[in-house]
Amino acid sequence: MTDTAAHPLESVRDEFPFLDHAEHRPQLAYLDNAATTQKPRCVLDSLVDQYVTANSNIGRGFYELSRRATDRYEQARATVRRVLNAAHDEEIVFTRGTTDATNLLAETFAARIVGPGDDIVVSGMEHNSNLLPWRRLCERQGATLRVVPTAAGRPVQPDALAAELSPRTRLVAVTHVSNVLGTVNPVRDLVRVAHQRGVPVVVDGAQAVPHLPVDVREIGADFYCFSGHKVYGPMGSGVLYGRRDLLADLPPYQVGGGTVKGVSHDAPVSYVPVPARLEAGTPDIPAAVALATALTWLEGLDREAVRAHDAHLVRYAVQALGDIERVRVVGDPAADPAGIVSIAVDGLHPYDVGGHLDRHGIAVRSGVHCASTFLDDLGLVGTVRISFAVYSTVAEIDRVVAVLRTVRAGEWTTHYPGVRFR
Repeated sequence: MTDTAAHPLESVRDEFPFLDHAEHRPQLAYLDNAATTQKPRCVLDSLVDQYVTANSNIGRGFYELSRRATDRYEQARATVRRVLNAAHDEEIVFTRGTTDATNLLAETFAARIVGPGDDIVVSGMEHNSNLLPWRRLCERQGATLRVVPTAAGRPVQPDALAAELSPRTRLVAVTHVSNVLGTVNPVRDLVRVAHQRGVPVVVDGAQAVPHLPVDVREIGADFYCFSGHKVYGPMGSGVLYGRRDLLADLPPYQVGGGTVKGVSHDAPVSYVPVPARLEAGTPDIPAAVALATALTWLEGLDREAVRAHDAHLVRYAVQALGDIERVRVVGDPAADPAGIVSIAVDGLHPYDVGGHLDRHGIAVRSGVHCASTFLDDLGLVGTVRISFAVYSTVAEIDRVVAVLRTVRAGEWTTHYPGVRFR
């Protein structure tokens, strides 16, 4: 297959030291970006700079260095607010990632509104991080977890969501973009349906923020979560956006330093307002600052160029992979491309396929992608997930295609054809 389209982000690979490291060049094709992205030089520089020029704890010292660290941390919060188009800085809570954010909500917001006989509604394509916190809460509270069925990986439809809502529904949780298939859900319409019934909505945006412009006010979600490491930022960083009126009423998720106005041994504890109330202890200050750097850098690329790049790579991959015997693209990622193409190779275990690609220097993710319930619904042991970033190239897709033409059955296919462990 011949590619004649110009690369809209021609020189961006030069900004990623990882890709230019002698150990990785030229044999590595890194195509596991839905799991984590590599970091541009400006993000790495931001981490080092914070430690070298402003390493101090925030909000705890009446000296210039502490004030500098505090200012940078709060400037990072303001940057995230601006990128998401949230209304107020205090609607941004720094977390360790999407998993941390959803667990925070389950233990604070949802635990106060979900009781015996109530239900929580999720979609059938959720990552475990947007499934297990709600399932555990339902088990603990005597509530029911209801699942909106998904049809062959197509987007969750508003009428399908409406059919699962009941007078006892207390919360809806849905992913913006499927981490398995790259399916883009119509979250604005889903939020509208839930809000018509007075039901709040949590959106998992971990796979959306790297690929789509996200406007939380346009979407209308009550809460929106994402992870920094999937959007060119540091690992262990993330964001919970929440409407100010909802966050303001939340009890602390954890208690400790930075969450209280004053403590005695026996008087009631007086907690500080959000977001500090939800950020107990010493946060990862350099990671928050570097996450804001990553978002600013991504904005500077022009989100339309990023979308065009995603669309070109996904559609090129779907066409090229479709020409290989036994290879089948799962779902319809080309319909609304978001950087993910999942495949199944008929008759072969996905671990054998992923291992074969790895031996040829191609890094992809094989398995159930922390979404085994979704793979069960699809009738698959797992998939091989190829996921793109701004530095991904058509040449890497061509390498995948060439290597897949030589894949053969291995130990997993021969001895463990139906076994999963990831």
